[in-house]
Amino acid sequence: MNTAAKLGSYALGLAVVFGGALGAGKVVGPVGAAPAADHSAMTTPAETAQSAGHNQHTAQQTTTKKNDTPGGLQVSENGYTLNPLTTSLKPGEPADFRFSVTGPDGRPVTDYQVQHDKKLHFIVVSRDLGSFQHVHPEMSADGIWSVKVTFPEAGGYRAFADFAPTGGAALTLGADLAVAGDYQPKPLPETGRVSKVDGYEVTLDGDLTPGQAGKLTLKVSKDGKPVTDLQPYLGAFGHLVALRGRDLAYLHVHPDGEPGDGKTQPGPEIVFYAEVPSGGDYRLFLDFQHEGEVRTADFTLAAGPRPATPASPDASATPAGHGNHSH
Repeated sequence: MNTAAKLGSYALGLAVVFGGALGAGKVVGPVGAAPAADHSAMTTPAETAQSAGHNQHTAQQTTTKKNDTPGGLQVSENGYTLNPLTTSLKPGEPADFRFSVTGPDGRPVTDYQVQHDKKLHFIVVSRDLGSFQHVHPEMSADGIWSVKVTFPEAGGYRAFADFAPTGGAALTLGADLAVAGDYQPKPLPETGRVSKVDGYEVTLDGDLTPGQAGKLTLKVSKDGKPVTDLQPYLGAFGHLVALRGRDLAYLHVHPDGEPGDGKTQPGPEIVFYAEVPSGGDYRLFLDFQHEGEVRTADFTLAAGPRPATPASPDASATPAGHGNHSH
């Protein structure tokens, strides 16, 4: 992963499903491609009540009330629209990227809820999912956001704005960006369970199963020794973003527990429970902070086939060890 792909900040242990904004997931794909039609694992906001023991890192399901479209697949939702204002982008050159979010009245939104220390989280990925950046723009009084972003190569990119307007539900909006120049599409990086970045090694244990909460355990080490002093970043020991390879559907997961709660350990293991809506390849990006610097570990993980529906499902049953996690 190149330098530009390391700007980040999010990951480490909470049950959540694709289809959300901060603390929840949603999933997006090649420019012009139609979103994947399999949304059977998506739920409505009412089905994502806060579960005991998750403190402030609660999963929120933010599909629209009218359909089950995953977050980040739409540029406009519930009357809110993501509007990129910077259109001339060149590879390898820092850009002062500007955008706004307009509300139902057509005016730029200026009043946001603070979530994980920020009013808005902004993520930029290349369409081939080889480049990932999680940055935090600044907003002017007129509702225009700006942030320095370097697009490493020419080609298509997808930008996600992750926010909650004051008095409204959390949303993830997505917009396509084009960086001028010659572009050769690349396949997804090969699947694997070890990621190395700046002398750190992060291993991934667990599987993704459509329709079921899957436990993902990430273990951080440096120079062969477990890291036991991860530092809080944006109110957590880390953050996890997952994107579905076919359409870039977006999922943002936060850890169970929080720094200073007396039980959450600062490494080396970080645990998440993530539920994906379909089979296929997913890209996972784990942001963690150690020794004053945020780093990003990335993985490609294949989700298996959707399990068969039981003949007589027991609605009262919950996965062992998950307590009252809502999906």
